[in-house]
Amino acid sequence: MSKIDLKKWNSEFKNKSPEAIIKFALEHAKKPVLTTNFRPYEVAILNAVTTVDQSVQVIWCDTGYNTPNTYRHAEDLKRLLNLTIQCYVPKQTVAHRDIVLGIPSIDDPKHAIFTEQVKLEPFKRAMTEHQPDLWFTNLRKGQTALRNSLDIFSQDAKGLIKVSPFYYWTDEALDTYLAQQNLPNEHKYFDPTKQLENRECGLHT
Repeated sequence: MSKIDLKKWNSEFKNKSPEAIIKFALEHAKKPVLTTNFRPYEVAILNAVTTVDQSVQVIWCDTGYNTPNTYRHAEDLKRLLNLTIQCYVPKQTVAHRDIVLGIPSIDDPKHAIFTEQVKLEPFKRAMTEHQPDLWFTNLRKGQTALRNSLDIFSQDAKGLIKVSPFYYWTDEALDTYLAQQNLPNEHKYFDPTKQLENRECGLHT
């Protein structure tokens, strides 16, 4: 990504539409990606980005522990939005991990190993293969303490630019957006690496 001025961009685009943010970001990127886990409200960014540019690569790091409803939701969105998704899964099956590790609680020292196996390793593998210069995410203010410190445009420790077009949107605003776009939502979602909504999973730290 060229000509980076995060402070200026965040000031200029704070009140702009997600579509305007996405179009601007794509003008400054050569290898953008969009990641999803099909959690609640993910359909918003999937719809917004692919409406602007259907060719943006969509990456799904599937932990293998999603609910049946989430898997059905993912299949529905693939058809509805004509998504081409590259899916990355852990190297060990859920059945095998259940025997040797299970799903450790947050306080269990083995939880870090579990998170590395089911989420971080597949994500690192995806990013290594794609080498993106821009990463569309659905991070929003108010989700976690870390995310409150970010903005529409942010940059990780490796210099990758993250773009969160719905950063300042509330659940109520997104409900209205989904209704206007006639898009389904998904609320029966479970992330075994977080277990609570206000915890980070590790991808953004």
